Amino acid sequence: MSDLLTALHTRTRTEADHAEHQLVPVEIPRPEKAVFAIQSPEDVLEALKSKPDNPTLSRALRWLNRPAQQVDDFNIKKPSPKSAQIIFTLVNDIVPDYWETLSGEGGKKTSLLVQCLRSVAGVGAITSRLRLLLTLMKDSQKSAEIAVVSKTQPVKILLNVLEAVLTKEDFITTIWHDIAGSSLLSSRNSLYWKEFSSLVASGKVLSIASEANLTLGKLSSRIKDWTWVGDGSQYAAWLGRCMQHAVKGTKDDDVQGQKALSQLLGKGLTLGYTDQLVRATFLDLLSGDNHSLHECKAPIARLPAHEQKTLLYSIIRLLSKQHLPTEEPSRILTHESHSKAIGGVAALIRAIIGDIPILQDYLVEWLVGVSADAVGQVHLAHRAVIAALNSIPEQANKALQKALTLFGDKLYIKHTPTLHQEVNAQVLLMLAGYALRADETYLMHLSRSSVYLNAVSNRLAASSQRARFLGMVVGTAFSELVDPKDKRMKFGADEMNSSDGQWYRSLTSVKDSIGSIKDLKSTSTPSTMSSTQLSKSVTNNKAVRPKEPVQSTSKVLSIEEIDDSSESEAEDLPMYEKPDSDPDDEDEDPTIVQRNRPTAPVYIRDLLAGLREDENFDRHRLALSTASSLIRRKATFGTEVSDNINELASILVGLGDKWEMENFQQMRLQGMIAVLTAEPLKMGQWFSRTFYNGDYSVGQRASVLTVLGLGARELAAFGKEDAALTGANATIESSFPSKRLPDKLHKIYALEAAPMDALSNQLEKTMIQPMAAEAADKFSGPNALKVRTFSSRMAVEKKRKKPIPNALAKVVADGFFFPLTGRWRIHLQS
Repeated sequence: MSDLLTALHTRTRTEADHAEHQLVPVEIPRPEKAVFAIQSPEDVLEALKSKPDNPTLSRALRWLNRPAQQVDDFNIKKPSPKSAQIIFTLVNDIVPDYWETLSGEGGKKTSLLVQCLRSVAGVGAITSRLRLLLTLMKDSQKSAEIAVVSKTQPVKILLNVLEAVLTKEDFITTIWHDIAGSSLLSSRNSLYWKEFSSLVASGKVLSIASEANLTLGKLSSRIKDWTWVGDGSQYAAWLGRCMQHAVKGTKDDDVQGQKALSQLLGKGLTLGYTDQLVRATFLDLLSGDNHSLHECKAPIARLPAHEQKTLLYSIIRLLSKQHLPTEEPSRILTHESHSKAIGGVAALIRAIIGDIPILQDYLVEWLVGVSADAVGQVHLAHRAVIAALNSIPEQANKALQKALTLFGDKLYIKHTPTLHQEVNAQVLLMLAGYALRADETYLMHLSRSSVYLNAVSNRLAASSQRARFLGMVVGTAFSELVDPKDKRMKFGADEMNSSDGQWYRSLTSVKDSIGSIKDLKSTSTPSTMSSTQLSKSVTNNKAVRPKEPVQSTSKVLSIEEIDDSSESEAEDLPMYEKPDSDPDDEDEDPTIVQRNRPTAPVYIRDLLAGLREDENFDRHRLALSTASSLIRRKATFGTEVSDNINELASILVGLGDKWEMENFQQMRLQGMIAVLTAEPLKMGQWFSRTFYNGDYSVGQRASVLTVLGLGARELAAFGKEDAALTGANATIESSFPSKRLPDKLHKIYALEAAPMDALSNQLEKTMIQPMAAEAADKFSGPNALKVRTFSSRMAVEKKRKKPIPNALAKVVADGFFFPLTGRWRIHLQS
């Protein structure tokens, strides 16, 4: 084996060879980042765009937060092109990359970044960026699934930044000082403030944050209510606290500041969380702080009228919830409890309305208005408002007059809920008691007026038992106030002597006085209940009066057995036939049988009233079933149909099947066809116009087209062929009643003569006419000698019938075809 391998060359490795093959690391010099000398806004913008390190970012943020006079009058919170670029870079580049790092290191750098964004432009940039991210997030959901963290992390960061920017309660005050302290023109300052109001108070920030909360919640079930900025109640409370801070910091001589706060408050009232905003804004005032009254009245006085109304009603609701407890179900005749709380609430309301006539009118409308804003409040709130109004005699008399007029209105009695009417009666009785103590002569004249007499009369004539009871209570109470004892009005009803009736009559003795706003401090009982729960509790605390059970008048008669011996005595009595059965007599309870049956309408005005009927089913059905025959009879008799034809057509087209009547569509269709055939030219154009321009459903438009088609065929004498479609064969078309005999005579002279006429016509056709033809043929001679005579052209023209003008074509063309096609072409082109 050793002979196979032969050594050719031998070499010994030296130390130099070992050093030559060793691996030695080579250090590559890295380029050092340029150190920015930040001395101008341009340097800050360049540094922020170059993905700075932490020291550079810290120096840039500190430079932006230095006082303005040290940096050539540059202020990032002042609107300018350079500040807009810096804010855009901060929101789009710095915040996504550095926010979590800055938050982990400490709060100092984070506060510097937040301070740079605490401006109108900063809030607007965050809102715009959030809107863009949410749009991209929704689009990404349609494509392939991406990790939830990668999609939601930028939105979470921006929500954290927005929450940090808005956290402090001096936010509004700081923004206003920045705007007012800038060197811009007053017009530009007002536009800048309007933009801020639309962002913060009009709901832009709230809507974007709420959408972000909702989107994050959909992507991950663990994310719920990510930020308070997206919750309406918490956002309104925060805005109210900021408003309270701004109101306290505004001086009396700062007119521009007061105007700006009024504008912001008016925008905030449209958020939809009025009570939360008002509670936080006027917290000290609602809690009984008398010193804050002057500060709060300044922004209220500068609000528009409708916003003052909203604010006043909200303050009354809050005072009622916070200081006036709900009543117990049992009513007591004494009204001295809670007098301190009522006096404090009345004092605050009186101080707010002051001498402003519009607020005084709104307070009267709240108490006795048709909208019944006072219905949802407790009885003690009514007493407080009445006590505040009592200090203004003319407004108290106005409220009494308005309450009495509303109390006796027939439509109000018939259609208003009973709870509203009860509250109105309570207010009316309390106002009457105050009027008696203020001016007895005025109340006496009012009780003798036609308004009072009509009110009591309408109440006593009402169909509702509760409405009649309220009328008796008010009449008795007024009579006890102004009439002597021997001439007072009295009702013998048992309800008047019940505890409920006595409580109503005792309301005239209610006498509350205006206290002090400081009294609210000792009566403050903040409610932890929600507004919905509180409204339910108020409703449940109202005295519920169960209806008395209806006593049945049917009696069980005793059945006695009769001996057979009595049959012999009844043999001499005549036997009568069994009377015809009446469907109404089949009811077990005879007291509920309806004997007052409606009669068929005779005049068109009665037909219109029957078609509009929405309470009496029988009357409505009878009017609809007789509409077609009545319109056809009246069409050629007088001007009754022509005068009301448009109203008839509009009612029939828009008529709905409220009671789900049988053959409703057929009866309605017959009526519409009768209207069309009564005046074809006019109503054909009307139906064509209604089909295109009327505010009707697809089914109603289809019925209009059906009426046009079947009406045209009936005008062309094809109505009998279409009778099976419209159900016209079920109706008896008769002439106008004045042109025919009564039913008994008509049967004798018309119907009985018809068989004789038919028999004579049949005999004439079968016997006499063939015999006459055969005799004439024989008299003329044999057929071979018969010669045909030719007449002249003049004789032929004389015998030829003249052509009848086609009047139907003109009516159908002008009333049906051209209106339909013309409007179709107009709609097609548009």
